[in-house]
Amino acid sequence: MKAAPYENEDAIQSLLESHPEVLAGDQFAGEETRRWALVAREVEVPDGEGGSARWSLDHLNLDQDAIPTLVEVKRRSDTRSRREVIGQMFDYAANGPSYWAIGDLQTSFAKTHADLSSDSIETLQKLFGDGVDAEAYWPRVEDNLRNGRIRMIFVVDDMPPELLRIVEFLARQMRDAEVYAVEIR
Repeated sequence: MKAAPYENEDAIQSLLESHPEVLAGDQFAGEETRRWALVAREVEVPDGEGGSARWSLDHLNLDQDAIPTLVEVKRRSDTRSRREVIGQMFDYAANGPSYWAIGDLQTSFAKTHADLSSDSIETLQKLFGDGVDAEAYWPRVEDNLRNGRIRMIFVVDDMPPELLRIVEFLARQMRDAEVYAVEIR
């Protein structure tokens, strides 16, 4: 096979939607395997309490530990993949966790996974296994959001060294939030 660039950003997003397990990359070696569930693609991010949707996050995922994971996708050919993507992610991370209504996220999650089950507890168990405390899951998501316990993942098709250095620097500096970069060729 010969490597070829992705046709567009949507191709990468579709891949992530179908195979969220690629988000783990090799970042979580030694940890329990992350299991991911997509809340929605193109999640609106408000700019204030009751504010309008000012931004749109590519993907919002959750893992089995109820950690919200913000995913921003860029192709290397997009010159914004170096600096602007960092600013974009910080806009999302600073505003989404503060202003997303947990009920709206639950509704988006239910719509995204309507094919699995109409029962949210059953859906969570199908995605994360029987070990998940489905009753406590959404309150934990909300607590994690409000307390800044989030994960930010930059997904690119070809990792610019400048972006990797920024992500590595941020990862060392962050206390409650995690930041990663994943290359998907």
